[in-house]
Amino acid sequence: MLRLGRHVFTDDTTLMMAIVNRTPDSFYDRGATWAEDRAFERVQLVVEQGAEIVDIGGIKAAPGAEVDATEEKARVVDFVGRVREAYPSLVISVDTWRAEVGDAVCRAGADVLNDAWSGADPELVDVAATHDVALICTHTGGAVPRTRPYRVEYDDVVAAAIADTTAYAERALAAGVARESVVIDPAHDFGKNTFHSLELTRRLGEMVDTGWPVLVSLSNKDFVGETLDKPVGERLLGTLAATAVCATAGARIYRVHEVVETRQVVDMAWSIAGRRLPARAIRGLQ
Repeated sequence: MLRLGRHVFTDDTTLMMAIVNRTPDSFYDRGATWAEDRAFERVQLVVEQGAEIVDIGGIKAAPGAEVDATEEKARVVDFVGRVREAYPSLVISVDTWRAEVGDAVCRAGADVLNDAWSGADPELVDVAATHDVALICTHTGGAVPRTRPYRVEYDDVVAAAIADTTAYAERALAAGVARESVVIDPAHDFGKNTFHSLELTRRLGEMVDTGWPVLVSLSNKDFVGETLDKPVGERLLGTLAATAVCATAGARIYRVHEVVETRQVVDMAWSIAGRRLPARAIRGLQ
C-alpha cells in the first residue's frame, strides 16, 4: 500500500505526477504557468488527462534569482489551497526543501513534500511527520540546493543512490513519517553527470528491489538532451524511452510534463512486464 496524505493506492498502480511550475523562469515552460490563473489552467488540463498527482513548485532547481522562504510561500501556499478546494480527491505535492514552506503548504492542504534536495533542511522530516503527509527522499550526492554538478564522482552511483535514499527514508521513519508514505527517488541529473543518470536508469531495478516505492523524474532532463543532442522542447521521445526502461524495472511514480504520452508508455511497459492486464484482450478469443 502507498499512502500519499489522505489518498491510498494499491501496490499494482502507477501514478502520474504532473509538473506545475509557479515560477517565471522554469527551464522547460519559460514561465508559461507563472501567473496563478495559468497555473490553475495547467492543473485543470492535467487532471483531465488523468494525472493522479500535481507537483507544485515555487523555485526552479537551477541557479537563478534568489527566492527566499517568504517569496516561495507567496508563490505556492494560497495556490495549494485553491487547488485543494477545487479538487478534493487530487494528490497535491509541493516541491520544496524548506521546512518553513513545507509546514505552510501542508496547512493549506498538501499531501506530499517532494524534497528534491535530499534533506538540505533536516527539519523537513519533522514537518512531514507532524502533518502525516508523504515524503519523497531523493539522492543528490550532497549537492547544495540550486547548484549544478561539476566533475562529481562516485565509485558506484547506484550504490550511492540506494544508500543515501534509504538512509533518508529511515530518518523519516524515525521522525514519525509512516512507512507507507515514504518514496525514494534517484533524482536524475541532480548531483550527477549524464553517464551517472544513464547508469541509474539502466540499473533502476536495484532501487526497486529495496522495497521502497520509487519515483523517477525524467521529463526533458539534460541527460536525455545530451544523450540525443536535443535541446529542451525536443526531448519527448528520449524521455519516453527512458520512461519505458524505468517502468519495466518497476518505478511507481512518474514526474512528468506530458501526462498522456507517459501514461501510455508506462501502461504498456507494465503490461509487458506482467504487472498489468491489457485494457482489453479479444484478439484470437472471439
